[in-house]
Amino acid sequence: MKTILTIAIFLTCLETIAQAVSDNGKWRPLVNQAGYNSGESKRFVCYGAPDGTAFYILKVNGGDKVFEGEILNHEGWFTAFNPDDEGDYIVEVAGHGRSVPFAIGDHLMERISSKLAYDFFVDVRGNVSLQEYDMTKVYGGGPSRDGGAYGLETVFESLLYASNPALFDRWQDELGEGKVPDLIKLILWHADFAYKYRDYNGAVANRHGSLGYVGEPRMSYDYWNTVDQLAVVCAGYHSFLKPYLAEEKYRAYRKACLELWEKYDREKEVRYWTYSTKWVDRGFQEFNEMGNAFGQSVMRNLFMYVSELNEKDGKPDKFLKWAQESAKDIINNWDFNNPRHMWWIRNAEHITPQALALFLLIAPEKAPIGTREKLAAWAVHMKQKTNNSWKYRVHSEDEWAHASTKELGGAPALGGSMFAVAHILKDEQLRQTGWAQVDFTFGVNPVGAHLSNKSKERVAIGGYWDGVENGWPQAYGHGYGQLALTRGTLDGSPLDHHFPRVTTVKNSSVEQGSTDAIGKDSYSTEGWCISNRGWMATVTFSTLGSHSLRVLDEAGNETAAAKPGQTITIALKAALNQDTKARERGWVLIKGEEGFTKLDVVETDNNSGIFTAKYIVPRTAKEKIIEVSYGYWAFAKTTQIHVQK
Repeated sequence: MKTILTIAIFLTCLETIAQAVSDNGKWRPLVNQAGYNSGESKRFVCYGAPDGTAFYILKVNGGDKVFEGEILNHEGWFTAFNPDDEGDYIVEVAGHGRSVPFAIGDHLMERISSKLAYDFFVDVRGNVSLQEYDMTKVYGGGPSRDGGAYGLETVFESLLYASNPALFDRWQDELGEGKVPDLIKLILWHADFAYKYRDYNGAVANRHGSLGYVGEPRMSYDYWNTVDQLAVVCAGYHSFLKPYLAEEKYRAYRKACLELWEKYDREKEVRYWTYSTKWVDRGFQEFNEMGNAFGQSVMRNLFMYVSELNEKDGKPDKFLKWAQESAKDIINNWDFNNPRHMWWIRNAEHITPQALALFLLIAPEKAPIGTREKLAAWAVHMKQKTNNSWKYRVHSEDEWAHASTKELGGAPALGGSMFAVAHILKDEQLRQTGWAQVDFTFGVNPVGAHLSNKSKERVAIGGYWDGVENGWPQAYGHGYGQLALTRGTLDGSPLDHHFPRVTTVKNSSVEQGSTDAIGKDSYSTEGWCISNRGWMATVTFSTLGSHSLRVLDEAGNETAAAKPGQTITIALKAALNQDTKARERGWVLIKGEEGFTKLDVVETDNNSGIFTAKYIVPRTAKEKIIEVSYGYWAFAKTTQIHVQK
């Protein structure tokens, strides 16, 4: 059996080699196989193509040349190409052949990725029934198979919903029985799980190590992190969960947080708490992806601050103080040159910059001095580390990636951090590098494959990305996570030896790149729930730079003022365009004297991506300002109408 499996893997890798290399043995142009977002960065890699080599963008149907440019540093950029036609295109590079087809469209990545981002977490639950849930049969205990409470599912699912709520309101037929958005039901399921196991210290099926500080009694389950999962739900109750979450249950969640907060050290960044028996992080490390991420304290205290602002007996200042102290901890101690603060904590790395970014986005006037500057320094560091043709964050001067272990916590999650920080700093170059991480995930990498295995079984259950031809050559679907039939799973990523080395030919200054490693030994060590969490964060934060909200007068000019009785137009640009052949719908919130009301918006035309509605300013309006918004928390796009009496 082992021999048969080895042969199968070898044949799959050979197939990948054939897809990434042209008939003459040179690299083909490697593109984002699904395609690119209109108005965003677009690039491909054609390794070995000399600077100045011409490339062309061709229409698949007809072969017309619609764009041309030149290779620089093995890259071809075509950001300026934003066609109205969403038909398929290919890249052609002289001497290197043609790429696979790809599309260019309005919010294309979000269109094909938003639902899969949370579908994964629907499928990976240890048991769909909490009544029948048995921790002793789930590796790590769950809620996700091969995970623990450190998965922080409610945190990143809630952020996903907050980023584009009208989109997620559409999907209600799987968990929501046609009445509740499936993503909301998933958040509430995970909240119920966290509450049920908030003090569970019993057995789990297995775990690579244990929890607890050095010298203290060991825990087999990281129940301390269940409180983090409840905190964000408490914040969500006051923003978007109230129609779906009973007040009695919310009160129970809040009570648990208040009672357990300091008992579980939730007021500070936790260090040296996770003991690992895995070779990659053996022993006690300062931070660990399986228990205590750097930045968790900022997030949980920030969410409790948001929640407590809404309570008559709330103590928001206490949680704000803890969030500020935790942010100062990051500002003072986050060392970009310490791998245990960066790539070596793998799937936990994305939390640190995203935590500081959320502080600046949710409560900018409350963030400690130095928060923005720390993120600016991180941005410089990342630009230095991704200054290569792959735009891949390298480990060191002589190592691209780890030699032996996957880095699914790298590129797929790094994009989200770059999107968040770029939005704060208004840094277009960093945003472009963020899109390069997305491209890497979709095939602009040395293996030339999407980081998810494209199995027939996944495709059959709607669990794969539209438009992707070549998936990761291997999947380990029956490991701890049992991910074979889990939609949207990421399975593997290039190892150090996959990246071509430039070598100097003897007695010559000519440099050449080897193609020998393409697809060779490209393995997966099994996907993981926290790897997919990082990718979900990238889908979430991508919209920060692309959503907008405007108010237009009768002549179509943007305005900030209107008179009672005047008809104005509210125009929303958001990632709501799922069907290019239909006019779709969304909504915005209008805040008036009686609170918030939803106003439906309709797409102006098929595939326009702009959603509008007419709004008549009430003749009896008592407010001087009417607020219009879309999204929640860090993702809220807000504009004001100044009512002129």
